[in-house]
Amino acid sequence: MSLLQISNGMLYASFVLYLIATAFFGATIKRKKSTKKGFSEKIAVALTIIGFLAQLTYFITRWVASGHAPVSNMFEFVTAFGMAMVLAFIILYFMYRLTALGLFALPVALTVTGYASMFPSDVAPLVPSLQSHWLTIHVITVAISIGILSISFIAGLIYLVKFVDQSSRTKRTTWLEIVLFTLFVFIGFIIVSVSFNITGYEAKFQYIDGTREVTTVYEMPPIVKPHEGKALTSDVMKPWFEAPSWMLGKDAGRKFNTLIWSFLAGGLIYLIVRLIGRKRVGALLQPMLKKVNLDLVDEISYRAVAIGFPLFTLGGLIFAAIWAQIAWDRFWGWDPKEVWALITWFFYAAYLHLRLSRGWHGEKSAWLSIIGFAIIMFNLVGVNLLLAGLHSYA
Repeated sequence: MSLLQISNGMLYASFVLYLIATAFFGATIKRKKSTKKGFSEKIAVALTIIGFLAQLTYFITRWVASGHAPVSNMFEFVTAFGMAMVLAFIILYFMYRLTALGLFALPVALTVTGYASMFPSDVAPLVPSLQSHWLTIHVITVAISIGILSISFIAGLIYLVKFVDQSSRTKRTTWLEIVLFTLFVFIGFIIVSVSFNITGYEAKFQYIDGTREVTTVYEMPPIVKPHEGKALTSDVMKPWFEAPSWMLGKDAGRKFNTLIWSFLAGGLIYLIVRLIGRKRVGALLQPMLKKVNLDLVDEISYRAVAIGFPLFTLGGLIFAAIWAQIAWDRFWGWDPKEVWALITWFFYAAYLHLRLSRGWHGEKSAWLSIIGFAIIMFNLVGVNLLLAGLHSYA
């Protein structure tokens, strides 16, 4: 087997192991007897560690096979982001021994890793601006930092699911349900992506990107086609409409199509869960968190920001500026990715200020962690869909 085959196999194995570990974490929460609970917890943690080692093997073997750090495109970066999230969870688990964290952290890491499959996974030579050691330093540091910051979101979500009163519909229950629905959208994406990949579905379109003709391959039936694009595959579903002209991100039409399919699939799964449970998803999850210590969860959420924020400052701003100077002869250029990195930095700086100086603990802090993760995900998803810039090569 080639190194790339081993690498891809290890990534797939890690995905399966995380999935099984999630089931064991769920069993840990449900079981009342301490002996059975302890056994399930040990199995869940062991599977998580083995899964992380498998994903680390994917990372190293892909690095050796390609000759450069596997963080040079969106597939590689998002996969590294998911791996960093699992690493952050493992560290925080051994610090605080909170099993509920695994029940929420692993599904989020799985959805992030699944999102990576939206992008081409081929190994390609680096463009000139990426041929620098600062690529490795900058991007790996950013991936680790946002992986840690994501644990703050997960802890904040656990806090809100337990704390918010689900007996009546309020603004808080509505916003919490919107957050949970968004997670279903990511789950929907994984299901439709895997399903159509298994069938080998492909539909080719051609469109004009600036001054050149570009061919793009849809891996899901085209609900929306590229702006002013034409189909190159005859036997495909007729698109309902075309992507608007203001969507300037690379391959925006295909990504917008994937987004629509994700919402349709995620919405259907969410509706099924609601019909079976006859409750809001937050109300269904709340009984599983009866024994969770809210003060402990709040502490984990804060600690994740306290660790992740300095790392993001290094990777997302300082190392990025050094690399930008080497690659483009300027430290700062108001590129969309740079702007949203700055917005992310300001937000988490405000989080720490409000927490330490204004006493925003508990529920307020948890809502801030949710907003922070939304900013991270918009930078990861929205900027690539809507905006074009110097980072479009990714």
